[in-house]
Amino acid sequence: MVNSIANGVTVHTEKECKAALSAVGDALYVIGGKWKLPVIVALREGHRRFNELQRAVKGISARVLSNELKQLEMNGFVRRTVYTQTPVVVEYELTEYSNTLGEVLDALHKWGSLHRNKILGKGVAAPAG
Repeated sequence: MVNSIANGVTVHTEKECKAALSAVGDALYVIGGKWKLPVIVALREGHRRFNELQRAVKGISARVLSNELKQLEMNGFVRRTVYTQTPVVVEYELTEYSNTLGEVLDALHKWGSLHRNKILGKGVAAPAG
């Protein structure tokens, strides 16, 4: 079905709107919240141990970081590797699947910079890129 265009704006069908809301809801369920994306961004630099991650993501508690890592692992974004030496070492790294968030993270970075500039009164110049 072709969407109608009214005053230059595409009008979506109710079915398309419900599908879009469902998809956005699914995405926010998996990566939403205060800490998941910062953890992913911190891991983009490479594998890290738990304490390194906690230092990189300022303000996150150990309990919250542990829960976020479990959820990210469950959803296929993070791989946890345990080295059974003495002492035991646990490292976290991003999976190949996490690369599917690249465009999302880039868009959030650009929009976040734009928004920060607007709020700080520096205008709304589109970010380069």
